[in-house]
Parts: sequence; C-alpha cells; structure tokens
Amino acid sequence: VDLKSSFADFSEKTAMSYSEQERAILIKLGNAIRERRKAKGWSQEELAFQAGLDRTYIGSIERGERNIAALNLVKIANVLGIRTAELLEELG
Repeated sequence: VDLKSSFADFSEKTAMSYSEQERAILIKLGNAIRERRKAKGWSQEELAFQAGLDRTYIGSIERGERNIAALNLVKIANVLGIRTAELLEELG
C-alpha cells in the first residue's frame, strides 16, 4: 500500500466534502495562520512543535483542507502569541 498516495487521496476527498463557502472560510483561516507563522519566522514544523501538533496537520490547515478543532485553534493562537479571536476575525 502506497501510504503517501492514499493520504493524498484522503486529503483530496476530505477537502472536497466542504461546500465552496465552507472551503473559502477554511482557506482564509489557513492563510491567517500562515501569515502569522511566517511573521514569527517559523516553519510549519516549528509551529507544530510549539503547539504539540503534527507538521502535516499544520500544512493541511494552512491549505484549507482541515476543519480545525477549537482546542487546536486555541493552541496555535497561544503559541503565535495572539488571541484566538484575532484569527477568527480574519474570516469576516
């Protein structure tokens, strides 16, 4: 079994299960997280380490492929040194 292609297929199917409007929200949130991560000069790996999450999970959030759990959003905001509300405000 090719795990890499199986994961890619799963990610694509998961991302496709959202409506266009939902996907747009997830992409905006992912972009907001990416911008703040880059402003700190961190890689996805560093953000993941600081937040106690997996690097691939951070990547999928930033690409708008994941409907991030509230607790993980709080962890990410905390390590970025911002309020969770700041990330949510980006959604409009």
